Amino acid sequence: MNKQTLPTDELKKYGIINDDNSFSKKLSADDVQVFLNGGTIVADNETKRITFHLIENNSKLNVNLFERDKSLKDVLENSKNNIEYAEITNISTNDERINFEQKAFVYDEKSNQTLELDLIKDIKEISEIVKSKNNDLETNRYKIELQKLQSFLQDKIDKFPEIAKDILVDLNIVSNEINSINSISNPQKQQQKQNKSDINLNVNDPDMYQDANLKREEEMKEEENQTRRRGR
Repeated sequence: MNKQTLPTDELKKYGIINDDNSFSKKLSADDVQVFLNGGTIVADNETKRITFHLIENNSKLNVNLFERDKSLKDVLENSKNNIEYAEITNISTNDERINFEQKAFVYDEKSNQTLELDLIKDIKEISEIVKSKNNDLETNRYKIELQKLQSFLQDKIDKFPEIAKDILVDLNIVSNEINSINSISNPQKQQQKQNKSDINLNVNDPDMYQDANLKREEEMKEEENQTRRRGR
């Protein structure tokens, strides 16, 4: 860490430090330390995101602009009810190989915060959260997002064969997760199908109807006999 070489002009331009070279009050002491030690400052506003990262021994400021396909307000609101998914594109670069990310936003009741997870890097954590919900709708939504990402990665391999090996690693991660989700959902569907079949068999069981009709005939005969006795 080298404070002497900080790009103060750029940091002032983005409001990270003040005119007297003190850091913005919007940043905690921990935030500042993380930033000076290689961490990233993230600022979100509606569908826009900007990140700041010090490079080259803290002498240069790396700035990246991103665009989300959903507003931050909608993401935070919707994540309180379900896992919310969003696509984030780096609009600071024209390099299509590295400018796209798929995110999952999960509301954590304990911390009262919405966690942002990467659909590839954090796939194990997302998978555990989805499975813990034990909700068919949530599982299906997760599967759809994985299939969209799978298709995107397959197209990316065709488009950029020079990095196909790297993309294939991510594609295998996503494909294995889809298979894992299928292995869980298929037995459940089969059980539901079996239960439905059992119900139909019971309803259409001829012996059941025969027994019911026989019992009804006996009840009707008994009623007739009682009526005759009262008529005498």
